[in-house]
Amino acid sequence: MSTLETVIVEINDHFWTYLLIPLVAVAGLYFTIRSRALQIRLLPEILRTVAEQPRAGADGRKPVSPFGAFTISAAARIGTGNIAGVAAAITVGGPGAVFWMWVMALVGGASAFVESTLAQLYKVRDRSRGGEGAYRGGPAYYMQRGLGRRWLGVLFAVIITLTFGLVFTAVQSNTIASVTAGSLGADGDGGSGWIAPAVGAALAVLLGLAVFGGVRRIASVTKVLVPVMAVVYLLVGLAVVVLNFSEVPRVLADIVGGAFGLREVAGGGIGAAIQQGVRRGMFSNEAGLGSAPNAAAAAETSHPVKQGLVQTLGVFFDTLVVCTMTAFVILSANPELSGRQGADLTQSALQETLGGWAGHLLTLVVFLLAFSSMIGNYYYGESNIEFITRRRSVMLGYRGLVLAAAFLGALGSLSVVWSLADVTMGAMALVNLLAILPLSVIAFRLMEDYLAQRRAGLDPVFTRDRLPGLTGVECWDPAPAARGGESDSVRTGARNG
Repeated sequence: MSTLETVIVEINDHFWTYLLIPLVAVAGLYFTIRSRALQIRLLPEILRTVAEQPRAGADGRKPVSPFGAFTISAAARIGTGNIAGVAAAITVGGPGAVFWMWVMALVGGASAFVESTLAQLYKVRDRSRGGEGAYRGGPAYYMQRGLGRRWLGVLFAVIITLTFGLVFTAVQSNTIASVTAGSLGADGDGGSGWIAPAVGAALAVLLGLAVFGGVRRIASVTKVLVPVMAVVYLLVGLAVVVLNFSEVPRVLADIVGGAFGLREVAGGGIGAAIQQGVRRGMFSNEAGLGSAPNAAAAAETSHPVKQGLVQTLGVFFDTLVVCTMTAFVILSANPELSGRQGADLTQSALQETLGGWAGHLLTLVVFLLAFSSMIGNYYYGESNIEFITRRRSVMLGYRGLVLAAAFLGALGSLSVVWSLADVTMGAMALVNLLAILPLSVIAFRLMEDYLAQRRAGLDPVFTRDRLPGLTGVECWDPAPAARGGESDSVRTGARNG
């Protein structure tokens, strides 16, 4: 088993180092330059859009709002990687890795905009949930409808379902079991005694209550969980930073110095800082990976660009806020970085400043982070299975596998599965990036249409006839008033779907 794991890790390292990291960086830079850094210059518009409320459907039901879709994707983005991943990046790449995580988030915001805007444009009506005001979409859908390559969409759907729906669900479950065992003074591997089976069974029951409620139930659950987990963790982190406030200037100097310092260049450490920062940043915020667009497509909005802007905010929130707080907690409270890595490093930093109770609080935070990620991961798999087939038996089988993964994942070590997940997630990103690079032309045409309407003082509304030659779009029908003039259709609000 150790030999197999070594081979997987070796393949994974070469795949990410020599192919995926350069591809993600080049794509992000291209999108940033092509859009004139929309993720920065349109930040006020992004904040306005996320609070927008959708119109109720014809049946009176309120569809998933932009904020609801944002919380679904944030639930999957924000997980144990924000605690353990940042710590591992600092341990291996030094404080300078944090700087490159910031760079990755700023550049990746443009990639998130492109993929989520395309997901909104090429979404389809979800007739299994009534059709009106319910949608499905994501990379698989724009690969089929935008590129005309259904086989590519099926390949992506299989990869993301395995990676997020099953493997990452098991990993999150194992993490919860591990920290719970640690808090109770048991062996912290999450795989011994009665703790792991009990935690796994409880998680399977809780997850079952969420997934059988459908996408609106998922949105309502994550809308509560995401703010709670973020506020609790940020408040605790802020307390550590305040108590170590005199260390903040040194922390900033270490981060910047570690990214560009002559000592790091001479010792080769700058390469490790860049690699760890970019790689951990990618895993954390998922910009360009093709996961968040599945949630973005579910939202009801008057223009595809609005949801693209909302998902850009998700990248910033995950990395620039949550990951930064973890970095400051570690670097201000435990600057030596000796003998610890992963969540243990973060936990020791909290306990060193706040006391032993902080370790138990971190267990609660990890539960909120990991469980909300499990909910978001399930939705991604569900959406992509329905792209492949509508057979109810297949969906029921998938739900059963998800609950089994939640239970079995708590029982033992998943080091090999983690490495396999890295490979499959990398493959998912590769397929997605190769699709959105040619389709980005359409996303930027949509952006120009949106900005033109904003300059005219209008609340942007899109109908597919606004982009001549556009094909493969199921929703965004022109409203009857559109025949009387463009301004009438904008004022009355074109029917989305």
